[in-house]
Amino acid sequence: MDTSTSKGRNSEYKMLDEFKEQHIEEIQAIASTLVKITNLSESAVKPHLDAMLEQLVKSKQKPLFYETASAEEWIQALKDWSISHRRNTPLLSDYAVSRTAIYEDNEEI
Repeated sequence: MDTSTSKGRNSEYKMLDEFKEQHIEEIQAIASTLVKITNLSESAVKPHLDAMLEQLVKSKQKPLFYETASAEEWIQALKDWSISHRRNTPLLSDYAVSRTAIYEDNEEI
């Protein structure tokens, strides 16, 4: 389960770069055609073409867990996550979580 958005973002850019490398001639031909039919410079067309390619590559990627998970999948993921933690972690004392202990430095409250 990958819920990390930054990780997803990095793989998205890597995938886009690989796509551009694999199709460099076709992309150049598309850019040239757009320059010809729009009467714009290549530097004006390129950002739009890059944005369109990014959207197309993004749509081919596997959606993130939180975007598609059902209630049952969330429940199972939560159970898996909770099981992955150590069970021998010492518990805090009642005093440690008491209001007195939390605010003992701030006597004005």
